[in-house]
Amino acid sequence: MNQANKAVVVGAGFGGLALAIRLQAGGTQTTLLEKRDKPGGRAYVYEDQGFVFDAGPTVITDPSCIEELFTLAGKRIEDYVEMLPVAPFYRLCWEDGSHFDYANDQEALDRQIHAINPRDVAGYQRFLAYSKAVFEEGYIKLGTVPFLTFRDMIAAGPQLAKLQAWRSVYSMVSRFVENEHLRQAFSFHSLLVGGNPFATSSIYTLIHALERRWGVWFPRGGTGALVKGLVRLFEDIGGRIELNAAVAQIETKDGRASGVRLEDGRLFAADAVASNADVVHTYASLLNGHPRGNTEAASLRKKRFSNSLFVIYFGLNHHHSQLQHHTVCFGPRYRGLIDEIFKGDALADDFSLYLHAPCVTDPSLAPPGCGSHYVLAPVPHLGNADIDWDVEGPRYRDKIFAYLEERYMPGLRSQLVTSRIFTPFDFRDQLNAHVGSAFSLEPVLTQSAWFRPHNRDRDLSNLYLVGAGTHPGAGVPGVIGSAKATAGLMLAEAGA
Repeated sequence: MNQANKAVVVGAGFGGLALAIRLQAGGTQTTLLEKRDKPGGRAYVYEDQGFVFDAGPTVITDPSCIEELFTLAGKRIEDYVEMLPVAPFYRLCWEDGSHFDYANDQEALDRQIHAINPRDVAGYQRFLAYSKAVFEEGYIKLGTVPFLTFRDMIAAGPQLAKLQAWRSVYSMVSRFVENEHLRQAFSFHSLLVGGNPFATSSIYTLIHALERRWGVWFPRGGTGALVKGLVRLFEDIGGRIELNAAVAQIETKDGRASGVRLEDGRLFAADAVASNADVVHTYASLLNGHPRGNTEAASLRKKRFSNSLFVIYFGLNHHHSQLQHHTVCFGPRYRGLIDEIFKGDALADDFSLYLHAPCVTDPSLAPPGCGSHYVLAPVPHLGNADIDWDVEGPRYRDKIFAYLEERYMPGLRSQLVTSRIFTPFDFRDQLNAHVGSAFSLEPVLTQSAWFRPHNRDRDLSNLYLVGAGTHPGAGVPGVIGSAKATAGLMLAEAGA
């Protein structure tokens, strides 16, 4: 490839970073533009009074896809970031006081499952075998392959049909497992990528096998330390990153993208442009000067979008040693609550929560004897529920704090040093997320693979997408996989 070949990547989330590294390592001079003051996208970092808060993804499930980025660049991941194992992967808790420690330890899992329902020990083994089969087909074979034509989808069809991809995650788990708590324990994973367990394709059961294969990890210093490591890798191999660089427009000429113009007027000419921004924002705002932008934005707005999230970041002057690193707190309802989260027009009275306590693994994220935490509740996106989060947010925070104090963290409110909230309004305004969706398009079968926005635009042949809104979808392995698919197309086009 000619080193004069230039690419611009819009947005420094995990997808944009991974793509920029792949392009730069492949010989394309790459500039990464990020509108915020720090890289990371959803993996932003807040710091306050000695507390460090990872804003977004904290469950790292496929370290091999991250390590590959360093290997491609001729570097060693160990020289940039230290990955720490998390055990158990999650503690799952219910309001009846029971809990299940989901770990990569078959004997411990069998023992816990047997105590709940002896018949489900064999059922879980069958589910795990199914999950592994889906993992091989859906993740290993198809996860980084761009679906640019319907023929690609037809080719994958027989195997997807054999795996009963039309069934939902929950219904597939229920074929193998009888106990309702265990059904929840093995179906909640799709929520981590914005999928409704009762509607998302059973292909997403592959997350279970993925975790069992590689484990769950956490970078020393938090997810933000991994972002810093990736940025340093990108710069070490000659890449350029610009922060506080809000993009106003993707410029086009003669049916191709010609560069990117910032809000401050600066122009970055490019032979190829890739967007890690929200897909609707990419077409509706960044391409609003081109007919393709208007037509694709109108089409995308008709699709189903994932839920939003309500997040509280909080620091306590007390270390809660009873917590695990990742805790899922199931509320009194499962199916009914999820229905309201994905289809409801108001905020439910109850909630289920994910509680992050990273100091269990890395105490350096808080002052000595203290704890950094965040807790999130899945909530409806703004297109479904017209909630005034400026009013409702503080109320919801207080309600969640009271719940956590009563059930999981005694004394929480008296130990509070600092807190902040992040609402669907913030997803919309700070991250340009359409209707405040936290995960872009909902991962139902009719919006997956070829049916998802393609890694390369249909009409503008040198405009590319990367991140949660394109194939294969949300989650850290998903967006890093999208970068591999997109980089393959871009480097092939450039003659690498």
